[in-house]
Amino acid sequence: MELLGEYVGQEGKPQKLRVSCEAPGDGDPLQGLLSGVAQMKELVTELFGPLVQAEVQHRVAAAPDEALDGDDEDDAEDENNIDNRTNFDGPSAKRPKPPS
Repeated sequence: MELLGEYVGQEGKPQKLRVSCEAPGDGDPLQGLLSGVAQMKELVTELFGPLVQAEVQHRVAAAPDEALDGDDEDDAEDENNIDNRTNFDGPSAKRPKPPS
């Protein structure tokens, strides 16, 4: 058994990832699969690590003030939602149902 993956870069060039998931000897096939998943994770990390670093550096260079707070959402949107809180101090806002 093996895990296959393919990444197509921004230039359109595909890059294939392949990991064998064979358990050594008569080992448990699930252990082989777990080992293969761990190997695939390492390959993906190696592949995307430089891309992530380049993106982070690009964002910091483009907007240093925005990059520091780590919040990708619009700050104005956050300010508009401040008053949407549940009031735990008082009774429920629902009217009680009158008895039938």
